[in-house]
Amino acid sequence: MNSNTNSQIKNNHNKTGNFFLDVKKGLDSNPKRLSSKYFYDEVGDRLFQKIMAMPEYYLTQCELDIFQNKTADIANLIGFDNTPFDLIELGAGDAMKSTYLLKYMIDKGLDFTYMPIDISGNILSVLDQKLKKEIPDLKVTQLEGEYFQMLNKAASLSSRRKVILFLGGNIGNMELEEANAFCIGLKDHLNPGDRILIGFDLKKNPHTILNAYNDATGITAAFNLNLLTRINKELNADFNIEQFQHYQTYDPVSGACRSYLVSLADQVVNIDHTEIIFKENELIDMEVSQKFSETDIKELAKKTGFEIDGEIKDSRKWFIDSVWKFK
Repeated sequence: MNSNTNSQIKNNHNKTGNFFLDVKKGLDSNPKRLSSKYFYDEVGDRLFQKIMAMPEYYLTQCELDIFQNKTADIANLIGFDNTPFDLIELGAGDAMKSTYLLKYMIDKGLDFTYMPIDISGNILSVLDQKLKKEIPDLKVTQLEGEYFQMLNKAASLSSRRKVILFLGGNIGNMELEEANAFCIGLKDHLNPGDRILIGFDLKKNPHTILNAYNDATGITAAFNLNLLTRINKELNADFNIEQFQHYQTYDPVSGACRSYLVSLADQVVNIDHTEIIFKENELIDMEVSQKFSETDIKELAKKTGFEIDGEIKDSRKWFIDSVWKFK
């Protein structure tokens, strides 16, 4: 769970099919796991808004600092030669941060089309209304669907150079192998000279990171446990929520911040007539929120066929928006 570009991974299209299959596969595995993309139902959305408002949860404010106060630096890196381009935002959501950049580039007369990608048609329609009101001169092409499918569509709609935004530190919600494959997948949808801007949460004081994901008020715990409630409601399951407990870890060496749910007893959970057996103290792996060193970022870029074109840090130097060029 990173910042608020998560509407791309709000699986509003589950229709119980993919949701059920993913849940069953995850809970049949060893160790058990559930996908964080299912956190974001209506209740999960509200809880995540509360998380972002917590003083401990620094991520949103860090990247917002960059987009509010270093907007010209971003625009210079992505609009470097004043040629027309398409600005594609993966998981655009409400475009809270990118709106600062959009307004700046319109004011500077840059020739670009904004292409927000999101799996939620509802959030895209809300965003469309917002942008028409706040930036009436902005050219917008909405793309509803999965990332790579919509990148293919964007390429079919326009041959202009592409700049991709992947904000919020959401690259950290992937295991390192997945992040590597994801970046290679992005490269496969780009042409030489295209750019991507990726937000990375940096390694820092371990207490600062752990507190962001393990707040004393229990909002993060409720956010994780809500997925069990969602499974009960949508998949005809009978999780006893009180028999599971949130547990958070952070390894400052690897940079992996992991959340789990712990079974507090031997128990059997039924999901649509399928029995899932839990042992006391057995874990469900809920999510990773990977933190990076600057060396980690350089290695990931190099390994996946990019070169770093520029980096912008927030004022506390806790977060980097890194601009990569496809060589």
